[in-house]
Amino acid sequence: MSSNAQAPIIVIAPDSFKGSLSAPEVAQAIASGIARVLPQADLRLRPMADGGEGTLDALLSAGGRRVPLSVRGAGNASVTAEYGVMPDGTGVLESANVVSITDPVGMQTPVAERSTIGLGELLRALLDTGARRVLIGLGGSSTNDGGAGLLVGLGARLLNEAGEEVPPVPAALHRVASIDLNGLDARLKDCELVAMSDVNNPLNGTQGATAIFGPQKGVSEAQVEPLDRAIAHFAGHAHRAFNASEAASRAGAGAAGGLGFALHLLGAQFRSGAEVVAERVGLPQAVEGADWLITGEGRSDGQTLSGKTPMIAAQVAIKAGATASLLSGAIDRSALDSLSRVFSGCFSLTFGPTTLEKAIADAAGLLADSAEQMARLRYTHKG
Repeated sequence: MSSNAQAPIIVIAPDSFKGSLSAPEVAQAIASGIARVLPQADLRLRPMADGGEGTLDALLSAGGRRVPLSVRGAGNASVTAEYGVMPDGTGVLESANVVSITDPVGMQTPVAERSTIGLGELLRALLDTGARRVLIGLGGSSTNDGGAGLLVGLGARLLNEAGEEVPPVPAALHRVASIDLNGLDARLKDCELVAMSDVNNPLNGTQGATAIFGPQKGVSEAQVEPLDRAIAHFAGHAHRAFNASEAASRAGAGAAGGLGFALHLLGAQFRSGAEVVAERVGLPQAVEGADWLITGEGRSDGQTLSGKTPMIAAQVAIKAGATASLLSGAIDRSALDSLSRVFSGCFSLTFGPTTLEKAIADAAGLLADSAEQMARLRYTHKG
């Protein structure tokens, strides 16, 4: 409890509830529930993300503008994606905004024919605004092209033995004989790229992008080895072109189907997405003097404690002397013991059986009701 019991300071810092509410919407719903019990409370809303879906929304909740642009999606069809420009001129890209694993059109294209070329197109457009520091979220992608599409979208050319261009899709990467960087956007040399990812996998091998993350994107068991071999072949030529012989083995190279590899080639710095977002939305400042933080996500389980948004938010709160509670759409019962060692109270969105459709449709109302009950338990002592 803060020193002023009548006006507690409560920080609300959730991730998005994928498929139902964005992080700003989740934060607003929680705030509305708490306000029913504590109308005078100082509610500090800091929507969060970890580099995946919703990162653009969370970062721009702190100010800035978003710009829509038509680029090529994962299946090469035109999609309307967005980039963001924050008040200090920092640019923001979200891979899931271009090649999302939840995009039904892109997912209809076989995974061996999908490409990240649209992300390169979006980055070039962002560079046109004058941005020279760019945050790139790597989560939630449907692609597995080793970042070849990104490089082509930025002006590189993949060539075969005859000097003809090779499309930057996994099915064609085995035909690459050289990579021409003469057309690579020169502005990248003066641009600071920050890749937001919690994935430490290398590009290739049993722990690489294709073997570990490929199946969730549609890579069959029979495709894993040939696609991984094709990407390794491409990576060898990329190493020579960029004079970066260790990029494929570096931590994070396997993020987002190999987008991490391409970003390593471009000299990007890799950081925890949730930590970057926390800094950018001012979470450390918001918890100063606060006694309670509420965070959450669509579903919490044992992985939540491995650097995901709620864990990062809780660490920031605990460091400042506040307690942190978890309010998620669902919580894996087997993880409750470990979660309870970090969070002062773990709550799920529903209090009994319900259908998925109803939970999604009523998510905002359920969040508000749950937050109200949490506030009553904490501040009114069941009164």
